[in-house]
This record gives sequence, structure tokens and C-alpha cells, in this order.
Amino acid sequence: MVQGTVQVTHGGSSRWRRRSGEYPTLTAALAVAGDGDVLSIAPGTYRENLVLHHAVTLRGPEGGLGSVRIAPLDGVALTLRASAVVQDLYLEGQDRAAPALLVEDGSPELTDLRVSTRSAAGIEVRGPGARPLVRRCTVENPTGVGIAVLDGGGGVFEECEVVAAGQTGISVRGGGRPRLERCRVHHAMGAGIAVTGEGSGLEALGCEVYEVKGTGVQIAARATARLTDCSVHRTSADGVTLDTDAVLTLAGCDIHDIPENAIDLRSRSVLSLSRTTVRRFGRNGLSVWDPGTRVDAESCEIHDSTGDYPAVWISDGAIVSLDSCRVHDVPDALFVLDRGSRVDVVDSDLSQVRNTAVSVSDGATAQLDDCRIREAATGAWFRDHGSGGTLADCTIDGVQTGVIVTKGADPALERCTVTSPAEAGFYVSAGGRGTFTACRVTGSSGFGFHVIDGCRTTLTRCHTERSARGGYEFAEDGPVAEECTSDESGPRRAAQSASGGGLAGAQAGIRTVTAAQSPVPQTAPASVPRPADRPEEGGGGGAAAAGRGSGEVLGQLDALVGLDSVKREVRALTDMIEVGRRRQQAGLKAASVRRHLVFTGSPGTGKTTVARLYGEILASLGVLERGHLVEVSRVDLVGEHIGSTAIRTQEAFDRARGGVLFIDEAYALAPEDSGRDFGREAIDTLVKLMEDHRDAVVVIVAGYTAEMDRFLTVNPGVASRFSRTITFGDYGPEELLRIVEQQAEEHEYRLGEGTSEALLTYFTELPKGPAFGNGRTARQTFESMVERHAGRVAQLPEPSTDDLTLLFPADLPALPALPAQPAPC
Repeated sequence: MVQGTVQVTHGGSSRWRRRSGEYPTLTAALAVAGDGDVLSIAPGTYRENLVLHHAVTLRGPEGGLGSVRIAPLDGVALTLRASAVVQDLYLEGQDRAAPALLVEDGSPELTDLRVSTRSAAGIEVRGPGARPLVRRCTVENPTGVGIAVLDGGGGVFEECEVVAAGQTGISVRGGGRPRLERCRVHHAMGAGIAVTGEGSGLEALGCEVYEVKGTGVQIAARATARLTDCSVHRTSADGVTLDTDAVLTLAGCDIHDIPENAIDLRSRSVLSLSRTTVRRFGRNGLSVWDPGTRVDAESCEIHDSTGDYPAVWISDGAIVSLDSCRVHDVPDALFVLDRGSRVDVVDSDLSQVRNTAVSVSDGATAQLDDCRIREAATGAWFRDHGSGGTLADCTIDGVQTGVIVTKGADPALERCTVTSPAEAGFYVSAGGRGTFTACRVTGSSGFGFHVIDGCRTTLTRCHTERSARGGYEFAEDGPVAEECTSDESGPRRAAQSASGGGLAGAQAGIRTVTAAQSPVPQTAPASVPRPADRPEEGGGGGAAAAGRGSGEVLGQLDALVGLDSVKREVRALTDMIEVGRRRQQAGLKAASVRRHLVFTGSPGTGKTTVARLYGEILASLGVLERGHLVEVSRVDLVGEHIGSTAIRTQEAFDRARGGVLFIDEAYALAPEDSGRDFGREAIDTLVKLMEDHRDAVVVIVAGYTAEMDRFLTVNPGVASRFSRTITFGDYGPEELLRIVEQQAEEHEYRLGEGTSEALLTYFTELPKGPAFGNGRTARQTFESMVERHAGRVAQLPEPSTDDLTLLFPADLPALPALPAQPAPC
């Protein structure tokens, strides 16, 4: 239907062409228009699919946006294949398989358009020849992508706005490379901006992404992007994520009010930050994982955490460099974990840290030069064997303890000063080592250098002054002190250094004591919590849930019929966790136990029951907070469009916090011929959640053995997240008989003479095809017997107690018929 006319003003010089004309439809007008012609469209609704092959100008009434509506019933509303000019139009699309506006070629100029659609994409730029200039355009598409640039497309988008998108706000893939200037993306149901695939890239200047039900900005799979003076805030997931060789530069950006990680990097991604602020985040401000992943930050600020997690998390071999940065008002500042992980910090400030400013563990390394640490519980803590690094020319002020070295860690500290610690300036215990050269402690309320447990620490040219309890407190044997001095004037006892070098007691202020005499600072290792989202080695964790003890729950597990190998596996896991917990209490290192499991086997073999008991056991051991079971399947996790699956999976994971997430028939998330099946999105989301929330939830995936073997190969991270597979075998006839006997006892029935033998024969002859339900079949058999018994006893005028309780062979149901065999040829 057409409610207006189209006036064509020809711009050509050919004499035979009319200078102008009016046409009843846009299609008719375009048929006579050529390069340079102007099509002025009268107000109205045009149900036409327009294709522009020439460099024409297509415009509605100036200032009358919305008065001209291009609204076909299906297909693409407007396709551009030339360098046309389009302005002041309102586009609508209804085809979920096609975009509303498609640019396939040329450099068209699109100005003051409003795209309000329910289609695959609001605006799609496709192909290497497509390079539009899009100004002041608005896209609203509650069912699909806002703006898509793909297959080598590009162009510039100035002052454009995606006000709502059912999926990603702006999607760049397949080698697309657009430039965004002063654009806004908000109220998207997927990522705000997503750039994916090798060759894909994006440059954004002065843009804003906010109110997104997902991640603000995603860069993945070898894509690159540069954001300058941009803002990302108020997302429901991470602010910015990089994955799989992604490269991103953030300059002058502001990432804030993020409930999860402000910035998260994995799998060899590289991030460069300059003049960027990260603030008000619920988890890590900067989360960096995996070998080859790297962050270089200069003149950046990370502050005001709203959660209980470290501001900067570095693990699994990742590397972070901070130059002239500030980290403040956070629970913990820098946590570096795992061999190969490293943080290099130069000329930076770490302040107002509630717990530890720098924590180094599991073989990681920290290098700090000319840094300032203020107002923290602990300045730096080197926690265990293999952990180390160097602190040079650093100052630590207003802390409980300046530097702690424990459990074989061996850092080197040079020319570092600790001022006014509440306990000790430098504290070494539990086999810690460390080399301290020209370090100073001033105004300690405790000791200057406190070395106990025979730790083999070396101190050279160190100095203390005004330490309330003494400059140096050493255990017998261990420390080596050379040319160390102190100005303490109170009573003290002279001692030789461990190396035999003569130190005047009145000058050095060194007192040698036994470990039993040595007081432990309040910030000793036993009192400092593990980093957030890092599993306690050996399975320590939250407080045990109120309820049954592990022995009682294991007793119920043992009472289950059959499942001998399953019981052994669960007991072995339980023993590992319990012994690990006890080793930790004794100050020993415990083996890390991954608690996520794979259950394989046929239906009805007790997988759900064992999962529920396993959760209770972990809660009783303090590994899980509650131990409850949340059971889900594909239908609970997989949504109907991109983005909704991640949200559903996140919601299921959140319901299971503190307990067990049990995913039955998990292989259904990855069907063999899946194509673009959204189940893969659920798997990817689950793998990330399991990594981000290691202590919060235990995940158990279950299903048929062969199908589960295939499931473990669909994502590189799936197999590594599950510690072991437990196989649930089919029940034999004797075990099925025992289940019926348990059911009868529970419901106050008895098996009459010959019934047990009849049941054993019945279960032996019962076909064991794909429909066989194991324990479920046994329970159904009992229920059928009860029904047949009721039909029989109801006919008796005055049934006795035996009549009401005894089940006889006659109550057994008939065996199901075998499938018909094909006739022989």
C-alpha cells in the first residue's frame, strides 16, 4: 500500500530525459532514476523492497523523520549496491532471516535514519566493497542484532545509536572492519559490541556501551580492536572480554559499575591499556589467564571494588605489566598465581587495600620497582615454594606487616623501606627464605625483622630504628645477618649471626630465640584468606552446611543397592579432600583436588541420587556452603536466540551456588550434527563459569557412556574441568530384586512364598534394550505388583493382614513382548 508519491528530479544532462516527474511507487521511481537523480518521497507508508543500483539521493521530508515509512511485509526493506545518499527515512523489517537495511557495495551516505525492526539485523554491511558513511542513525531491533558488519565490510558510523537489540548490539565478524565515532549501544540482550574472527577489527572513538544483559565488549578468535575515550558500564556480565589470540587497545577509557570482571583475558590474548580507569567492579578489575596472555598498562587506575576479590588476578602463566598505575580501595590489589605467571610493576601506587597488596603463590613471580604501598593489612606476601621475584626501591607505609615470606618462597628485596608497621616490618616463617639487602624498618610497633622456624634468610646492610619490640628477632640457627644495624636503645641480648660474623649486640639489637618463644603476628599465614576464586588445595572451603556429618551421608551411600565401584570412587575422593584439609591444618601443602565429575551409564542407575549425596558430603567437609542439588537438562539451559542461552546457563549456575549443578543428558548440549546449535553456547558459558567460580559450585555432567565421551571433546576446556569419570553399571537381576525388596519394606509390604524366585526369573528374562530403566524399572515393577495386588484383594470381603501385605508371583506384570523379527528371505 502506498500513501504518497515520489518526485524524481533528474540530475543528468541528457536532453531526452525529463527534468522531473512523479511516480506512485518508489519502485517505479527507481526504475527511471540514474546517477545523480534526487527522489523526494512524500509522507506515507511504502510496502516495498527497495534496491538502489545507482548513486541517487533518496530522502524524506526534511525534519519529518517518521513520516516516510519503508515497511515491506518480508525480505530486506532497503538494499544499497551503489554510492547513494539516503536520509530522513523510517525503515521497518519483519523478516528474521534478513536485515532491514543491507549495504552490499559502494560508499553510500546514510543520514538521520531510524530503523525499527524485528529482523535478523537492523543494519547489515556485507562484503569487501561495502563502505557506508552512517550518520545519526538509530536502530531498534528487539529480536536480532543491532548493526552487523561482516564478510570484509567496513564503513564509518558517526553518532549512531543502538537503543535495543535482542542479540548483540554491534557485531563484527568475517573480516569486517568498521569505525565507530561517538556511538551509543544500550539495552542489548547479548554483548554490546562483539568482534570475532581473524581479520576482523574495530576502531571506536568516544563511544558508550551500557545497560547490556551480557558482556559490554567481546573481542575473540584473533580479532583486533582499539577503543579510545570510550565508556563501558552497567552490564550484567563482564565489562570487556578477550579470548583466543584477541588483541585490544584501550586508551582513555572508563570501565565502571560492572557486577563481574571489569576486564577478562584468556588464551593468548593481548591487551594494551593507557589512561584508562577501571572502577566499581564486583569481581576482578583485571582478570588475566593462560600462557601467552599479556596486559601492558600505563597511567591507569583501578579502584573502588564492590566485591571481595583481588583487583588484579594473574594466573596460569599470564603476564601483566603496570607502569605508573594506581590501585586503591580494594580488598586485595595484585594476586599472582601459578608457575610462569608474572607481574612487573614500575612507579605505581597500591593503597587502601583491606587485605594484601601483593600476593605471590604457586611458583609465580612479582617484580616491583620504585613502587609505593600504603594502608594495607600486608604489603607483600610471598606464600610458597617457587614463588619469588624482586622488590627494589619500594616504600611500604601504614600496614600491619610489611612483607611476609613463608613456605619456601624466596624473593629478593633491595633498598625497600617499611614505615610504621603495626606488627613486623619483615616477617619470615614456615620455611620461607628471602634475601634482604639495604632494607629499612622505621617505627615498628613490633619487631623490625622477625625470622622464625630456622628460616634460611639472608640480611645484608639492613637497618631498623624505633622498633618497639626490637630491631631483629631471630630463631636459633637459620638467618644470616651481615653489616646490619639498629638504633634500639632498650634492653636486649647480643647474639652472633648465623654466619659467624661478629655483630655488636648493642649496635645490632639482634635477639635470638627459639621458635616456641617467638610470637606470631596477627597477619601470620593461618589467618589470611586464600584468594577469591582459587580452590583451597585439598578441598578446604566455606563453612560446613548445617546438617548430617560425612560419616552419616557415606553410610546412606553404602546402603544403596549395588554401585560398588561408584562407592569406592566417591570414598576415594572424600578421603583425598579430608586428608588435604588435615594437611592444611598442619601447615602442609595438599594436593589440589578437582571436584567436578562425569557420571556415565544407563538411566536409572542412581546417578542423581549419588550426586545429591556427594553434595551433602562436600558440605559436611566444608568444601561447599550448602551442598544442595540443582538438576537441569538441555531445555533449562538453551535459549531460542543468541544471548539467551548464556543468560539461562548463568541463572542455573547461580541457583546452584554453594551446591551441585547436575546436568542430565549433558551430551544433548552438543548434538553430533549441531551446525549453529545454541547448545555449544551453553557449554562455552559453563566452562567459563566453572573457571571464574571455582569454589562456588561443583558441576556433574551425566549421560550414556559413548555420548559423554563425545561430549568431553566438544570444547578444549571441557575435559580439563572434570577430574574423573565415574561409570554406573547396569543392575543385575539380584540387585533389581533387592530394590523391589527395599520398596516393599518401605511401603509395608512383604514378598510371599516364591515371589523372590519369580522376581529373579522375571528380571533375568526381562529384555535389556534401550528402554530398560534399571532401578526405575525395578520401582515400576513394584508399583505394578501393588496395583495388581489391590485388584485382587479388593474382591475379598474381609481381607486379613497377610492378604493386605503379601505380594505373590501372580501379582507380577507380564513380560513385555519382544520386537517382531523380520521374516527370512
